[in-house]
Amino acid sequence: MDIRQISEDYSVSGQIAPDEVAAIKAAGFKSVICNRPDDEQPGQPSHDAIQSAVEAAGLTFRYIPVISGQMTADNVVDQAAALDELPGPVFAYCRSGTRCTNLFAAIQQMKS
Repeated sequence: MDIRQISEDYSVSGQIAPDEVAAIKAAGFKSVICNRPDDEQPGQPSHDAIQSAVEAAGLTFRYIPVISGQMTADNVVDQAAALDELPGPVFAYCRSGTRCTNLFAAIQQMKS
């Protein structure tokens, strides 16, 4: 897992597995956002499997799937709302971390 810090309270990575949630918690994250749609690639863990591990670890989970290359205004609004509502710091993941990063950049543009 390659965690990339985007801001003081927001970091991203590529796809995680349920057994990596303990390391996410140990790193100090309080919430996890999944930006990857289920079944995007054969064999990827479902958001339900990740959500179960996240919640079992005492963290908060949000599912905001974004289709690769097709980020919508609703996706940006939903991610912004999640970042306002969720306890931080927040860890977000998708296939590579790019969608999570692009969402954050779009939120910053929306706020300015």
